[in-house]
Amino acid sequence: MKFSTKSQYGLRAMVYLAKVFNDGEPHSLKEIAREERISFDYLEKIISQLEKEKLVNSKRGVTGGYSLAKPPSNIKVGEIIEVLENNTSLVKCVGRKGKYCPMEKCCLTKGFWEKIQKTLNTALASMTLADLIK
Repeated sequence: MKFSTKSQYGLRAMVYLAKVFNDGEPHSLKEIAREERISFDYLEKIISQLEKEKLVNSKRGVTGGYSLAKPPSNIKVGEIIEVLENNTSLVKCVGRKGKYCPMEKCCLTKGFWEKIQKTLNTALASMTLADLIK
């Protein structure tokens, strides 16, 4: 699976906010974009999605900006990726509820893909932002 730049940049922005979490201040999108070398306009769309899913908080005004909605130890990497990726399945037949594959009953590779998918899901669910900034 190839993760999109949206997930890569979103994760980098969240790691940035995790690193500054203890200062208790919101950080501007311009600051995050500059420090992480991400297009401001693209980051704005990414942060909007993360805010909608209550992973980041926003504060308006001159001293406004963004901060994590909860401590870094309570935000799993998988949560971020799920918000930003349309589909985290490695192949079409794995992880897509309600989708039928005509080869399902005789496919000898499905077990392999399921095992790899489970490993990926476990890794995404086990890592937090706190783990990444250690």
